Amino acid sequence: MSSVPSPLVVWERCDEYHNSFLLDADPAMGAALKNSEARGLPDIAVSPAQGKFLNLLVKTTGSKRVLEVGTLGGYSTIWLARAIPEGGLVTTLELDPHHAKVATENISNAGVADKVDLIVGPAAESIKKLGPNSSYDFAFIDADKEGNLLYFQEAKHLVKSGGTIIVDNVCRAGRVADLEYSDVLVDGVRTLLMGIEGDKEVEATTISTVGEKGYDGFLYAIRK
Repeated sequence: MSSVPSPLVVWERCDEYHNSFLLDADPAMGAALKNSEARGLPDIAVSPAQGKFLNLLVKTTGSKRVLEVGTLGGYSTIWLARAIPEGGLVTTLELDPHHAKVATENISNAGVADKVDLIVGPAAESIKKLGPNSSYDFAFIDADKEGNLLYFQEAKHLVKSGGTIIVDNVCRAGRVADLEYSDVLVDGVRTLLMGIEGDKEVEATTISTVGEKGYDGFLYAIRK
């Protein structure tokens, strides 16, 4: 009798199967992942399917100015930059200078450097210097989870009415809903959810996801 594969194996296989039909071979994206790994960056970038989903969201909303909190190696940045039209801009915030250097290489290699403004430093400080209010169409938050609420609140001011805010990693294998469990990542998500509760300036929902990155999810919010 064959053994039952683990859920992660099934999810990875499902991603690979769907991607084989829906995602074209992409040397620049592959090179970005390989360069990030070779340079010692953590393997926490969005998956190819998630990157494509972000890309389609930006296209669907007609976004021209995009804010990203958490650049890492620039993998998601490239997906976002490819979605915006000529004259558009992705402003991406990264704390770690080494990550920013690798991201700059990857973004340049992908041919979208003219669409990206990478700001190095603590995002909690950098985001407060952006503006004016209502000057962005779309925001993607994927940085330190303890800063989630601050980033969301600042993004809420920066994104125009009708604009989109996506926050990644908000389910964390279901641990967010396990109130007997606690760590800084999970607590950061809980703080975000409590901060959004009753906020009349946004409409939001959480979508759980499974795939090669495991069981997680994202929060999708619209600025009223």
